[in-house]
Amino acid sequence: MGPTSSPTWSIRRRYLRGRRRPAARQRVDAGPPDTIDVGGPESSCPGGSPGHAAIRPSDHRRARNVSGQPIEPTPPAPTTPPVSADPRLLPVRAALRRRIETAWANLQAAGALPEVPEAERPPVEVERPANNAHGDFATNLALRLARPCRRPPLEIARLLAAELERMEQTPADRDEPPLLAAVEVAPPGFVNLRLAPEAVATRLSAVLEGPTLWGRVPAERPLRINVEFVSANPTGPLHIGNARGAFVGDLLCRVLEAGGHEVTREYYFNDFGTQVRNLGASVIAVRLGQPIPEDGYHGEYVVELARDLPDEVWADAQAGDEDPAWVVGRWASERVRAGIEASLAGLGVHFDVWKTESSLHDEGWVARAIERLRERGHLYEHEGALWFRSTAFGDDKDRVVIRSNGEPTYFAADIGYLLEKFSRGFDHLIYIWGADHHGTVARVRNAAEAMGFDRARVEMLLTGWVRFVRDGVEVSMSKRAGTFVTLDELLAEVGVDAARWFFGSRGANVDIDFDIELAKRQSAENPVYYVQYAHARIASILRKAAEVGLEAAPRIEGLTAEGPEMELGKMLLRFPEVVEDAAAAHETQGITTFATELATTFHAFYRDARVVDPEEPERSGRRLALCLATKTTLANALGLLGISAPESM
Repeated sequence: MGPTSSPTWSIRRRYLRGRRRPAARQRVDAGPPDTIDVGGPESSCPGGSPGHAAIRPSDHRRARNVSGQPIEPTPPAPTTPPVSADPRLLPVRAALRRRIETAWANLQAAGALPEVPEAERPPVEVERPANNAHGDFATNLALRLARPCRRPPLEIARLLAAELERMEQTPADRDEPPLLAAVEVAPPGFVNLRLAPEAVATRLSAVLEGPTLWGRVPAERPLRINVEFVSANPTGPLHIGNARGAFVGDLLCRVLEAGGHEVTREYYFNDFGTQVRNLGASVIAVRLGQPIPEDGYHGEYVVELARDLPDEVWADAQAGDEDPAWVVGRWASERVRAGIEASLAGLGVHFDVWKTESSLHDEGWVARAIERLRERGHLYEHEGALWFRSTAFGDDKDRVVIRSNGEPTYFAADIGYLLEKFSRGFDHLIYIWGADHHGTVARVRNAAEAMGFDRARVEMLLTGWVRFVRDGVEVSMSKRAGTFVTLDELLAEVGVDAARWFFGSRGANVDIDFDIELAKRQSAENPVYYVQYAHARIASILRKAAEVGLEAAPRIEGLTAEGPEMELGKMLLRFPEVVEDAAAAHETQGITTFATELATTFHAFYRDARVVDPEEPERSGRRLALCLATKTTLANALGLLGISAPESM
């Protein structure tokens, strides 16, 4: 039988009449599936589509422990400070971009440059030159305007430079000091910009006034973002292979929030498939002293589960009303899931939503997603199965949604999950998956497009492999064989801070070797120790200054254009830009790089500038204020990574 465009939907009827989960597994407030309206792609209601309540953590039935008592929900993450509204705390790069845009507009209004059609208008780009001799910042706008304006780029650059200098001499805001000390033109048409010492001092003084807002920037377009990460199946303790998603996801969420977005952290786990049954069968085999099945799970944790299996669960399994492996597997998977939650809490990772695969079926999301695809003509029946026409969207083959036996595939849950997430009003979905999920990316994004959503709103970050090395020897890991290093073991040996830094300093998709001995080392070879030591060193300097009657000045004044003070000050001003770039790129290694460079710059500053000098109280006060601004910046950068900033070491 060939593919048909008008399915009879016997498969759908068979699926909807299929095996139901126990009532206790369903959402408390779930209504009949056919009474819940799902908004289309045009829906942007904050709480979901009209007539459909937003799904929040409180809407889900509380998990219960092996004794049937409710497990306390994960405590919420610390309240996120708001982004800064003080222009002095925002990226200098953004302020320069606005100045250049204004200068361009002024030149057009004066007739010095022709109007450029909207379709040909280049964006204003401001970058930091690789060579400091070319200034603190530079723009290539003149080069990009040469063609639409039909003028030599050097001529345009000179016009822009002259207008910027005029604006600096007559600033619109008289209370704001000049931003630029010099504007220079360089062939073939660059405009190089040097910051004024007064501008640097003013912004650093704002850091002293609003330390908690430093490094929190508004987004040009704030989004409601759902980040789903970890999502390891509850069939064994969290090991460092699948725990990499915890580091990547939590760090990304922190950076996105600092970048002005609203973030929901979500964990999705499979409590519906054969893996749960296999876990149950493994526990039963150990309890009965029998060999573990070939597709079962091994390891000490399975022995512990068999030992702790409650009598009432074992009695239910032996009652004969249901497959014993399913009964025990559901209990065991929930026990493992609770352990995973506790391990993540030890890492400082918390989730707003815990979502189960079974809930997507019980609440009707899978059925509604299938119906939506059917109505749009993207499903067909072939050889007794229901297929999604994924090739119409560039996939290499079509994908099965419902098997010929009437059972849904994992992909069916994936498309139901897409619909459920978009119903909550998110602007953007981020999935953090392991590298072995690369084959799933296209089909899920294709399904989103097929249901009428913008596929660009669905993003997958695939994490690279982790090779755990101890004494130069790789430690092999297999959950089924029971040979793996758990997250708890890793944190107990190297600590949370070292582990967070190690993963945060690498690109999410980069394969890495985790050197356990280097992570434990307390020396400059260990970068997190190096940065934390800089913070602790500043705290010690401030304490010693207080002992001789010196303290940081409330404002930073009197900076000169050259010297260690200005070099440190300019480095500090990079922080909001680093956060802005990290939030835009969805990567965090720029934060660790900046923190390391700042620590190095501070150590050089302290070497070259005498900070605590009772004979020069005014100069000491200014330099102590620079120390305090550096301490704040290091603490905020480490805080973005979830790493502590010690006062002493």
